[in-house]
Amino acid sequence: MIPNIVQSKLTVSKVAGPRRKSQLGQYFTHTVIARFMAELFVHRNQNTCKLLDAGAGAGSLSAAFLDRCVSGGLKYERIKVDAFEIDDSLHAHLAERLDSYMQNLKVVPTIIGDDFIHTAVDSLCGSLFTKSLPRYTHAILNPPYKKIRSNSNHRSALRRVDIETVNLYSAFVALSLSLLEDRGQLVAIIPRSFCNGPYYRPFREYILERAAIQHIHLFASRNKAFKDDGILQENIIIKLERGANQGDVTITTSTDGKFTDIETHRYPFNRIVPPGNPENFIHIPTSPELGIIERTSLIQYSLKDIGVEVSTGPVVDFRLKEHLCDTPQANTVPLLYPGHFKGHTSNWPNPTLNKPDAIYRNADTEKWLYPNGYYSIVRRFSSKEEDRRIVASVICPNNFPNAEVLGFENHLNVFHEKKHGLSEALAYGLTTFLNSAAIDDYFRRFNGHTQVNATDLRLIPYPSRKNLIVLGKWAMSCRWPVQANIDEQLKLFCA
Repeated sequence: MIPNIVQSKLTVSKVAGPRRKSQLGQYFTHTVIARFMAELFVHRNQNTCKLLDAGAGAGSLSAAFLDRCVSGGLKYERIKVDAFEIDDSLHAHLAERLDSYMQNLKVVPTIIGDDFIHTAVDSLCGSLFTKSLPRYTHAILNPPYKKIRSNSNHRSALRRVDIETVNLYSAFVALSLSLLEDRGQLVAIIPRSFCNGPYYRPFREYILERAAIQHIHLFASRNKAFKDDGILQENIIIKLERGANQGDVTITTSTDGKFTDIETHRYPFNRIVPPGNPENFIHIPTSPELGIIERTSLIQYSLKDIGVEVSTGPVVDFRLKEHLCDTPQANTVPLLYPGHFKGHTSNWPNPTLNKPDAIYRNADTEKWLYPNGYYSIVRRFSSKEEDRRIVASVICPNNFPNAEVLGFENHLNVFHEKKHGLSEALAYGLTTFLNSAAIDDYFRRFNGHTQVNATDLRLIPYPSRKNLIVLGKWAMSCRWPVQANIDEQLKLFCA
C-alpha cells in the first residue's frame, strides 16, 4: 500500500484545484470508501484480471483494488490496469501510485489521457483508426459529475452506441458496462438521481437490460460522505454484473463513509424495481418491513384511474416577464409561487416574497392560466431541512374571490381535472394523503434528491377516488389535522 495516503490525497487536491475539479466534474474518492468498493468484488477463477478505472483521478480506486489483490482477497496471476484520466496534472501522482504495486504483483498499469467517452465509443464501434480497448473483467469508478448538453460532441458520440443520457456519470457507467466481458463486475459510486425521473429512464433501461443489480449501498446522510467537496446530494455505491441473471439484491446503509453503523438486508428484485412501473424507477428500501403503501390493497390506483392529472405549473416567469406585476392591479390575476404556500393553504398576496404577486390576463397569457377552483399543489423543490419531501397544499377559490383564473408558476406541481379544479373534498383528500408519512417513506425509496417532478407524482399509488373524498371530508371536519392525526387516520383507513 502507498504510505501516507491521506497526505497524497491532500497534495493531489491542491494540484487539481477547485476550479479545475469543477470544470471536469471531478471528485476524489475517500480511502475508506474506495476500500469498501473494492471489497464488493467477488473472486472468480480467472488467471488474468483486466481492470478499468474510468476517471481514475489520483488512483484511489485502483489502489484499493490492488491492495485487495496484495492481501489475497483477489488472486490473479496477471493484472492489467487501464486508468483513464484526462487531467494530465494528475498523471505523475497516478503513475507513482500504480507503479508501486509492481513490487508485489504482476501488474501492468497503463495511464490513458484520452477522453474516455470518445475512446470507448470508437472502440465499441470498431473504428479503424482507433486502438481498440479490451473486454474488461472488472470496472471500478467514481465518474465525473457534469451535465451533458443535448448538442454536445459527447451526446452525439454516445448516440452512436445507443446510449442516451444527460450526465457524464451515467455515460461513464453505461460505457464501462458495455466494455465488460460477460459476467464482468462493475462497482461505481454515483449520485442517486438516476433512480427516478424521465431524463434518466433510457439509462435505467440500458443497465437493466444488460446487467443484474447485485448490491446497492446508500449513504443516509446527504452531506457527509463527500463533505470535503461540498456535495449535497445522496450518493450510492452500486455493483452490477454484466449478463448475470437477476436475483435478490443486497442493500447496505450507513450514515456516512466511515461505515461504522452499517446495516445489511437482502430484498427480492420486485421490491427494487416494482413490476408494472413503466419508468423502471429503482427503489432502495431501508427496512425489510413493508410500508403501509406496499401492505394494503386499498392504495393501488393510478391518477388516471381516479380521473386526476398532475402537471408542472405552466407559467415560466422569465418567458413572460413583461406580463408580470409586483402587486395586484386592474386586469391582473393571482400568480402563485411556492413561497405563497405555508402549511396546508395559500398566503397571497405576499409582499415579503420578493416575487411578483400577479400576472396580466391578456391574449398572450390566457393559455397559461387555470380557472379558479380547488386544486392540490405540491412544490417541485423541497428544502433539505424539511421533514417531508412532498409538501402539499390546497388552493381554495374563496381565497381569490375576485379572480376568474389563476396563474401557477413553474416551480409548482398542480393536481387538476382537465385543467380545471377538483371537488373540494377530493382536493383536501389528495393533499392529506400526499402529506402522510407513509407517502414520504415510499417516495424516498426511489427519490434521493429534493426535486419532486410530475412524473414522480404520477407513479405514486393512490387510494380510490371515493376513498380520497372520504379522507378529504375527514380532513375538512378537522380543520387541518396535525401530522400525527394524518398518519393515524391513514393507518385506520388501511387496516
